[in-house]
This record gives sequence, C-alpha cells and structure tokens, in this order.
Amino acid sequence: MSNTFAENEPVTAVISHSIKPGRELAYEEWVLGISAVAREFPGHNGVSIIRPTKGSDPEYVIILKFDRYLNLKNWIESDVRRDWIERVKPLIQKSENIQVMTGLETWFSLPGKPMKSPPPRYKMAILTWFAVYCCLTVIQYLLGPIFKLLPPVLVPMISIGIVVAMLTYVVMPRLTRLFYRWLYPKL
Repeated sequence: MSNTFAENEPVTAVISHSIKPGRELAYEEWVLGISAVAREFPGHNGVSIIRPTKGSDPEYVIILKFDRYLNLKNWIESDVRRDWIERVKPLIQKSENIQVMTGLETWFSLPGKPMKSPPPRYKMAILTWFAVYCCLTVIQYLLGPIFKLLPPVLVPMISIGIVVAMLTYVVMPRLTRLFYRWLYPKL
C-alpha cells in the first residue's frame, strides 16, 4: 500500500471476498472475529459488512474506516491481520481485493470495477453538485407543504438528511454507472 493520501484525512478500505459455495457460515464467523480484532487497533472508526443476496455473486464487501491512512496501513500490514488472512484462504475463491479511498471518491466506485485512483476532483464536484441539486429540487417539491408547518431550524436538518441518504444509497451509485466512462476514461 503506497501512501497517496493526506496523512490526517479519514480513510476507508473497501475489501471484497468471493466466498466458496457452502463456506458462508464459516466466513461469517471469520468476519466477526477479524472485525473484533480490528476494533482494537488505534484509529479504527468502524466496519460495515455488505452481504450477498441470494442468487447473486457470493461476494462479501467489508467497508473498514480509520481516522487516518497511517493507522489503516498499520492494520493492513499487521502480523495479526496476516494471521487472520491465512485463516480465510480456505473459505474464499480468490485473493482479496482492497481499494483504499478518502472523501467523496467512495461515492464514485462500483463493485467489481478496478479503481486505481479516484476521478479528477472537478468531475466529482460537477457530478455531486448535479446530484445534490436534483435531490434538493425533488425534496422541496414533494415536501415543501410539510416543511412550511415545521420550525425553520428543522427544515435544513431534515432536507440534508434525506439528500445524504438519497445520494449514498440511490443517486450516486446510479450516476456513477451512468457516467463511468466520463469519470474513468482510461479504464
């Protein structure tokens, strides 16, 4: 892992494993164990696990957050993690795939697509601006009458919460797929 990130920025590692058929239960136990160990490392800010749906590719995605790159690097390169990776090898079909990201570029990645470096910042800014504008316009149109009944301090809080959820779970994954060739012309 080379350090291409600002030293004090929060960082996210997206790790994917394709599980061998019939080994899901053992993998679930493994992921709980390694997650508990990772929490003990300095700078650990949480872990999320995206499990495969029935009938889909048996790929698990682990989203691991640390407060800064150096702490993530210390975890990734630690002997204790290497031991846990040795334990998982009989359960997975191929070596793990790790993508390290900071900031907005986590919105601009697609599972199964390599991301050697994030798209240019201006492209991320343009697409994010467009997405926020569309989401806010729709929210104001649909919820405007309700917002008039609420205290003014609550309206931005509710609007921003809805926009962030929409961007994270609905809008940005679709826009990233739609604009993938523009964001990553060399892939």
